[in-house]
Amino acid sequence: MPSSLSARHSDAALVGVSSALGCFMIWGLFPIYFKLLNHVPALEVLAHRILGSAVLLVVLILGRKQGALLLAVFRNKRHLRFYLLTTLLISTNWLLYIWAVQTGRILEASLGYYINPLVNVILGVLFLRERLNRRQWSAVAIAAIGVLVMVIGAGVFPWISLSLALSFGSYGLLRKKAKHAAMLGLCVETLLVTPLALLFLMLFATRGISTLIGNPDGQHDWLLLAAGPVTVVPLLLFLQATQYLRLSTVGLIQYLTPTLQFLLAVVVYHEPFTSIHLLTFGCIWLALTLYGIDAYSSHRPRNETALRPIAAQRDPRR
Repeated sequence: MPSSLSARHSDAALVGVSSALGCFMIWGLFPIYFKLLNHVPALEVLAHRILGSAVLLVVLILGRKQGALLLAVFRNKRHLRFYLLTTLLISTNWLLYIWAVQTGRILEASLGYYINPLVNVILGVLFLRERLNRRQWSAVAIAAIGVLVMVIGAGVFPWISLSLALSFGSYGLLRKKAKHAAMLGLCVETLLVTPLALLFLMLFATRGISTLIGNPDGQHDWLLLAAGPVTVVPLLLFLQATQYLRLSTVGLIQYLTPTLQFLLAVVVYHEPFTSIHLLTFGCIWLALTLYGIDAYSSHRPRNETALRPIAAQRDPRR
């Protein structure tokens, strides 16, 4: 029996780690996908992403026999008002990220997702009355110094990085407080904005600038049609990872995403990386290291396995 239990834990660990690595690698390599759509307007890419995701998520929800739950949300005015706000936040985040990649600002986007965990800490203090210890406050202060270095040294306010971090951080805060199922919630959000996505696609088509219709070689057609699976597949992997791994473990692996984006920006797409960038990123990396050490020491398991099912599902990063 003990050997059988150990084997099950080992299998669960393999599934969990594989799912987490797959999820965060896909998100980390997102710039390649959006760069291939560089000549497609960001709004059109977003519209295809929303429409494709909505179709796939509805199929999954119906496959899980949760159609009644989906209809119940649309009948509840209070829930709909909540989802209108979260829809605005996640749509803004998606659009800004696509635009940032297409305009050669992948480095700023990666900085935003490095900052995001620290923004979550600040939002927790402000809205959830969470308390920080000395090491956590030090991490926040060092991150703030990093942003200040960028503002003073480069004379540029990192609005893209902060907007990405704040929009997704606020989205995560609202979803956390509401405690709604991740997949069901995302399905509602994409359905709410689907009419607007269809309207944009119709406008692009009537004006003769729709890439899906006007592309002779068909390459962009397939890329745009893949927007739904590209969005939903890493989400499913993420949800599976949270079922088999501790959330603290998932949280550590998630830094693979901005790290891959950072490497793509500097090594592959040759975006400028100055000494000011190095100081800024250095401060953020130091802050995250301090925060990670604190999180590990505070939540280190005692006399219990690091594997356990997680009932509460967290929300997706893109």
